[in-house]
Amino acid sequence: MSIKSKQRVRDHGEVFTPEHIVNDMLDLVNSETERIESRFLEPACGDGNFLAPILERKLEQVRKRYKSSQVEFERMALLAVSSIYGVELLQDNVEACIERLYNTFDDIYIKIYKNECNNDFRKSIRFVLGRNVLQGDALTLKKPNNNDYIVFSEWSLVSGSKIKRRDFEYRTLADFNLGKLPLFALHEISDTGEAVFSPKPVNEFPLMHYLKLNYEDAK
Repeated sequence: MSIKSKQRVRDHGEVFTPEHIVNDMLDLVNSETERIESRFLEPACGDGNFLAPILERKLEQVRKRYKSSQVEFERMALLAVSSIYGVELLQDNVEACIERLYNTFDDIYIKIYKNECNNDFRKSIRFVLGRNVLQGDALTLKKPNNNDYIVFSEWSLVSGSKIKRRDFEYRTLADFNLGKLPLFALHEISDTGEAVFSPKPVNEFPLMHYLKLNYEDAK
């Protein structure tokens, strides 16, 4: 494993898994990494050593299936990007991870569409990444330096090119069986008496076009 400095290892236990080990681990769940809508959460994401190759695999599937239609590619690429989540204690790593994920997307976008790339779409991608990769402590489930809980956004494709956003506190999402239920799954008592996970959103937003994710918290 690589390190940035001995001081950061002492202060934060920061180490980075080598690329070949990351790929070996991801190969164990390859079918999920290639499923465009499958959600991944890395609670100590660093600068994206795991999240970037997951996104690469997802976007490769998007390229293969949808490159003949830019609109369809953009819709499904947004779905792939919005399925990637990370929490990281150090702000410089958060910024590096967001930039790495954005560049992972933009490299393939440019290769396919060149001068036809849409800057509004790029802004939407950046906004989603800014809401999905957050600074915080995955042990306390809180943001640094205050008592606010980490809040993630769920993104859903609805009504053609429209996006539905709902925000959830991470502490409610952490209350589920990792072996059985995906992120944002339901958790209630079904008609058959089985427990399913149903967190309540702390905020819901109106439908927006995927090219115009102009929320109030947009940067």
